Order: sequence, then C-alpha cells, then structure tokens
Amino acid sequence: MAGERIMIVEDEFLIRATLVEVLEDEGYEVIAAESGEEALDLLRSDGGIALMMTDMQLGGGMDGLTLASAARGVRGGLPVIFMTGRPDRVPSLDPMIEAMVSKPYTSSEVTAAITRLLAPARAADRETS
Repeated sequence: MAGERIMIVEDEFLIRATLVEVLEDEGYEVIAAESGEEALDLLRSDGGIALMMTDMQLGGGMDGLTLASAARGVRGGLPVIFMTGRPDRVPSLDPMIEAMVSKPYTSSEVTAAITRLLAPARAADRETS
C-alpha cells in the first residue's frame, strides 16, 4: 500500500532526485532534504512522515546514524532505512540500523525495505479501522 509520506535525506542531488522520482512512481508522497539539519526541521514541522531514508555519509557534519538518533528524539519509533555506498564501513551490530540498502540499489530493493519497515504500522491501521 503506497501513499505514505517518505522523507529522503541525501546530499547528492542526482541520487536524491532519482530516488524521489522512483518512489513517487510507486505511489508514495516524497519530501526531500539535502542535510541532516534540513531533515530535522522537516520532521519537526510535518507529523505525517511515515519513514525516513538517509545516506550514511551526509555532508555538513551530521552522518546518517547521528541524524537517525536525533530524528527519533523528535519522532520516537520513526522507521529509518540507511543508504550507503560503503557497506563495509557500517557497524553491522548497531541497533539503530533496522534496514540498509547498498548503492547502487534497485528500486525493488528500496521498495521491499520500505514495505518491510512500514508493515507493522499498516497492520495497526487495519486493526483500528
């Protein structure tokens, strides 16, 4: 079930724009940020964000893990998918990492990760309706 609002945090314009287009084609509402600070501002002002995808190595002094921690301080339990071109540099046992896609990723890998992380919220919505 698409339609949820997803935030993409990626400092590289072409990657960000491509991912936004792919997810919009899948039916998601997508907002994008190019820095951790911009992402946190969006989270504070937009209560409808269902999931965040962030690059692990963002420019501007905040990496993806730091952003995820701060984002969950704003919105506890926010599902986060991490994107990286260097999976060998990611701490594999970090409890913050629920899902990760390695660059270059396919649209099906991204949508599968989104579906998996949003499944509990979707099930809860069905039970309350």
